Amino acid sequence: MSQTVLKRQTPAVAALQKVQEALQNTGAPVPIPKPSSDPEKLLLDGDSFTLESFTTEDAFVLGNLLYARLLSFAKATPALISIALANSSQVIFQTVTGPGTVPDNESWVRRKRNTVLRFGHSSWWMHNKFEGDEVKFGSIFAISDDQKCNYAIHGGAIPIRIKGVEGIVATVIVSGLKQDEDHGVIVDVIKEHWKES
Repeated sequence: MSQTVLKRQTPAVAALQKVQEALQNTGAPVPIPKPSSDPEKLLLDGDSFTLESFTTEDAFVLGNLLYARLLSFAKATPALISIALANSSQVIFQTVTGPGTVPDNESWVRRKRNTVLRFGHSSWWMHNKFEGDEVKFGSIFAISDDQKCNYAIHGGAIPIRIKGVEGIVATVIVSGLKQDEDHGVIVDVIKEHWKES
């Protein structure tokens, strides 16, 4: 878990400007940094983020920054971006980056969110902790065959924590790219626009 408290540096209007720039200049995609696959390293950097605050405006800014970052990928690989509160699973930001997403993307979002909320780690950390072995994962946590459809240990869902608040307050999820990219783009955008307070 990240112990460093981060504060948003990018105002809402700047996030919207990034979207406008991305819409006007859909050039070649900027490669997404590959996250570590070592669970111990992930715990230190990239499994979750502790923020100074997380309001609906923060979700709006983060969602739009993710949209702007992923727009250049949309022609080849559209993605769904979803940000929800942890206590109610109320979606406070959701969009797709372009045509071609399918209802299954929504299912992946739900399953990744459930994994984060139940286990308190990113779905990428869970994937690497169990080396992608869903049978082993299900067996260890006594997840019955009829409940397996409710969890996914595939990258792309990250817990958000708030300084001084116990537990997870929100989940940020990307679905549609390769699972390491789904995870990596969230980490990349947060690290670029939220800094140590």
